[in-house]
Amino acid sequence: MGLALLLLIWLITLASTYFFVAKTWWLPAGASAAAGWIDHQFALTFVIMGIVFLAAQLLLGYIVWRYRESPSSPPVEYSHGNTTLEIVWTVLTAVMFIGLNLMGSNVWASQRFDAAEPGAVQVEVTGMQFAWYFRYPGPDGKYGATSPKLMDPSAGGEAAVGLNTSDPAAKDDVVTGTMYLPVDREVDVSLRAVDVIHSFFVPSLRFKQDTVPGLNIHMHFKPTVIGEYEIACAELCGLGHYKMHGMVHVVSQEDFDKWLAAREAEKQ
Repeated sequence: MGLALLLLIWLITLASTYFFVAKTWWLPAGASAAAGWIDHQFALTFVIMGIVFLAAQLLLGYIVWRYRESPSSPPVEYSHGNTTLEIVWTVLTAVMFIGLNLMGSNVWASQRFDAAEPGAVQVEVTGMQFAWYFRYPGPDGKYGATSPKLMDPSAGGEAAVGLNTSDPAAKDDVVTGTMYLPVDREVDVSLRAVDVIHSFFVPSLRFKQDTVPGLNIHMHFKPTVIGEYEIACAELCGLGHYKMHGMVHVVSQEDFDKWLAAREAEKQ
């Protein structure tokens, strides 16, 4: 019985390890400036934790077999623990946990606390049950005023974000349900939520940040590959959570300028 249990434990361990080593399921190809660093950190964490997991499970299987019950087994002996061993593995765990966090803190903090590059594209992202809206400040570079009293999510567009059209700065604001970004240019995003907490998640751009009612959260990132990338809400936000998704279109600067000009022309 001990041998059978050993084989079962080792079979499950090696089979589950295979799926990660072979990368049968993995992250989508990165398409942002920070993707390489984030992917390296992700892979390093998996390797370290994988080694610990593999060693622990192989040792567990051996112990199950080595100390299996048999007619010649000696009387049971009870251990009250090993203080030195417990201190060692607690310290090693703390070192790995703190070390990995410190390694990842630079890229995490740079997107949140460092200023965006000069000339960054400004985009305001608003999450609401159950849609994303994106607002561009237009040629004047200023967002128009918004008001909760003017919000009408059922109307979509400017009304959905509560844009005050009487504000001069709002005249050239562009509000859409699809995000367009120029490639190889920093994007300064301003994240808002109308009703509950949502989470703006673009896996290919390695970007994920909660949007919180009452907060205006600034972050920045740089898309580096032209393409279409899916947006998801990574925070359970209600019965319609499953359909709260959108698309990011990363295009050339020329195509972005044409798209933005066409949206502004529609407002005339």
